[in-house]
Amino acid sequence: MSKIGIDDTIAAIATPIGEGGIGIVRLSGKDALAIADVIFVSRDGAATKPSGFETYTTHYGRIVIEKKPETGLQKPEVVDEVILTVMRSPRSYTREDVVEINCHGGIVPLRRVLELVLLYGARLAEPGEFTRRAFLNGRIDLVQAEAVLDIIRAKTEKGLEIALLQLEGELSRSIRALKDTLVDIKVDLEAAVDFPDEELDGRPRAQMNDRLRGIKDELELFIRSADSGRIIREGITCVICGRPNVGKSSLMNTLLKEERVIVTPVPGTTRDAISEYVNVSGIPLNIVDTAGITPTNEVVEKESVIRSKLYLDKADIVLFMMDGSEGLLPQDREIIELLRGKEVIVVINKIDLPRQVEISRPAVRAYFGSDVCVVEISALRKLHMDKLTASIADSVWKGNVSVADSRLAINARHKASLAKALRFVNEAIESFDEGKTEEIIASSVDEALRSFGEVTGDVTTDEVLERIFEQFCVGK
Repeated sequence: MSKIGIDDTIAAIATPIGEGGIGIVRLSGKDALAIADVIFVSRDGAATKPSGFETYTTHYGRIVIEKKPETGLQKPEVVDEVILTVMRSPRSYTREDVVEINCHGGIVPLRRVLELVLLYGARLAEPGEFTRRAFLNGRIDLVQAEAVLDIIRAKTEKGLEIALLQLEGELSRSIRALKDTLVDIKVDLEAAVDFPDEELDGRPRAQMNDRLRGIKDELELFIRSADSGRIIREGITCVICGRPNVGKSSLMNTLLKEERVIVTPVPGTTRDAISEYVNVSGIPLNIVDTAGITPTNEVVEKESVIRSKLYLDKADIVLFMMDGSEGLLPQDREIIELLRGKEVIVVINKIDLPRQVEISRPAVRAYFGSDVCVVEISALRKLHMDKLTASIADSVWKGNVSVADSRLAINARHKASLAKALRFVNEAIESFDEGKTEEIIASSVDEALRSFGEVTGDVTTDEVLERIFEQFCVGK
């Protein structure tokens, strides 16, 4: 995208492809209004063209193809009835002239309108190019641009809430506050270099060192919470496993609150893994129902078992299910061996049935360790499901993280840059402690400031921008 002119007028379909009530074709750039003038005719017959419309106004009309005698078209052809909205620079999403054409939802009218605007001089937008222009034109910073993608991809209300905070600049303000403090320290250091015989305006070296340590503490808070940000943004893979007929599919259906998986008394009904997202205490939980793990020579069942084991390897949390009415069987013990080193919640199911053999918690903990969480439920009767979901949430957060903290939205890119800033802040602190000169300390502070700039996009490269915006859909 970096090789494509940012002065071009771009266009794209901005709504999902398929049938719907409304579909939107979006244009942005210096020729957006001129293109709209050619193809839009007001329904009331008014002579005013889109270039004459007031900003933030919508107008009812038609998209037409002008008559072309050379093709035998003797009068304008109506492509679609539309609502056209004008948003003039700089008060638009991209800070350019923007035109949005609301067509009837459906691929044919949308495609024809898009083809028309491309014919008259627009270029098809690259993925994320509208948001990239908003960033390049100074309307949003890079953290806010990433928040747009987080909003689109949000899987829970908590994920959406935090993404909206980021879009409003919550994280950016926190980063810039630390950066401003660091700039003040740099100014004091430079003053000490330029005027060595004068006082530092009441800020001795010890005070500057203390302020650096405060920045260090804040950076460490951000970095420690980065993994929780990944959880809110990307979710957790939670695999349900166990031998056949212990109730894995029933548990899946109960967690999803719908009959998503076929449930029968016949062992081996589930042949392939089935996954769905569910919201558990604000955590996007990707629940995977796997086939029962059991020794078999049957070809399809054997492949199902292999796939179940592959999902176990990728799991963040495993719900290991046992049949509470049958006790701990040799097959259960074989599966337990596959779970060494995994985050496991032991789920004893079918507590509503008479028990042939009691599964004691000490026996379970003898296999998994004294800290393993054991929950007894009836997936079929929906008994104690609240205890299970609470245990899943506790397993994720470990009781140490507040989901409401906006720092939780930090992504891997933010973490890398802030970790680099922390390294240079630590260098500056060590230089203070070792009595090194202000020039050496200022050099470390400069590098830390550069790392802060990488987070917000004040300092960035085309390669970084490409990686971020290529994740967007075309039209956003």
